[in-house]
Amino acid sequence: MGETPSSQTVSTRLQGIAERARQMPEVALTTLAHHIDIEMLREAYRRTRKDGAVGVDGQTADEYAEQLGARLASLLARFQAGTYVAPPVRRVMIPKAGGRATRPIGIPTFEDKVLQRAVAMVLEAVYEQDFRMCSYGFRPGRSAHQALQDLQRRLMTMGGGWVYEVDIQGFFDTLNHGDLRRCLDRRVRDGVLRRTIDKWLKAGVFDRGQVTHSEVGTPQGGVLSPLLANIYLHEVLDVWFEDVVKPRLKGPAFLIRYADDVIIVCGREDDARHVATVVPKRFGHYALTLHPEKTRLQPFQRPRTLAGPTGAAGDQEPGSFDFLGLTHGWRRSRRGWWVVGQRTAKGCLSRALKRVNAWCREHRHEELTVQQGGLRLKLRGHYGYYGVTGNLAALKRFSYEVQRRWYKWLRRRSQRARMTWDRFQRLLQRYPLPRPIVVHSIYRRPATP
Repeated sequence: MGETPSSQTVSTRLQGIAERARQMPEVALTTLAHHIDIEMLREAYRRTRKDGAVGVDGQTADEYAEQLGARLASLLARFQAGTYVAPPVRRVMIPKAGGRATRPIGIPTFEDKVLQRAVAMVLEAVYEQDFRMCSYGFRPGRSAHQALQDLQRRLMTMGGGWVYEVDIQGFFDTLNHGDLRRCLDRRVRDGVLRRTIDKWLKAGVFDRGQVTHSEVGTPQGGVLSPLLANIYLHEVLDVWFEDVVKPRLKGPAFLIRYADDVIIVCGREDDARHVATVVPKRFGHYALTLHPEKTRLQPFQRPRTLAGPTGAAGDQEPGSFDFLGLTHGWRRSRRGWWVVGQRTAKGCLSRALKRVNAWCREHRHEELTVQQGGLRLKLRGHYGYYGVTGNLAALKRFSYEVQRRWYKWLRRRSQRARMTWDRFQRLLQRYPLPRPIVVHSIYRRPATP
């Protein structure tokens, strides 16, 4: 849905909030809720996904749109009067990255999503003036690929260093409500907004016919949850690292954060070991714990040519680490220089191929045009994220493996006429799949969100 005339009005109003917050960086704003009016709710409705899962009331976006004007007017009246009742979120369990364990997702009702979007728009206008440049996740105009390019560029400039991978254990499930309220107090003290946010924090989770409540956590899947997580980690980590820790270090250091995925790089080993000591204590102060296995400190210096035990020159073994689905490691450029390369992480590649295999098995009896359309979407989505400079070989491998799985399940459609590989290649000429392409090239243009 495209922008409407009211979208421009709302945008102007949000710019006014942003300018006010920028001019008063140390002041807690107390009058914000009046900006949420019927035009703001209409814009929030426009920005809300219409194809998302339904909440506890089972209402779809199409059903909500049948009496849109009356529903939004009722929602606004309840919000302004303080009588809005936040419904519990519907819990859905989805597989974690490893494939075995699961993590909970909270699905709000569609109306709740609209109001959360409106509140998020106002809060975002305020906090975008405060957030540091090291933060990339769930922010307007910022993306995972910008975080990856910034990490790569800084590592190259620094010549590597010591990489501290930070994994916060169950962050969204253990975020303390009291600490979050104190973080919000520093910038937002509007009573109507704060009481509404409290209602969402206390709304509870509907699972297996029962509603449970907790004093910690914010459901993943909510519209407002990513912004609240950014506000929390902005105070707990970003500001603390940039203003307290970094000035006391002896060498260069930087932080890259995408939501709760964190990488800290130090140029000196003693600085890195100091950071690895104080960061867990900092999180412990806020009742957060770091994963004992996934949180690790490792050397990542640019390899040097060293003389081996026999006197022959050899390359020092470079290290590697994963961040945002890509494995980072030193490699030789075409001109022989050491550069930081990025390739698809093995686990991500394996899981993507498992999903393709399951899809091909499930849809093997459908028309070839339908199968081709589904696989084209999957390939383009994969290239759209993993198509970064230096990762073309991994893209080609993924493309080949997708073809193999499609071939495998087409062969099993019939026991009488088994498809040969040569016949499948002719079929690909008629029903072609997208070729691997580097979408995010450092030589063409910077990454855009």
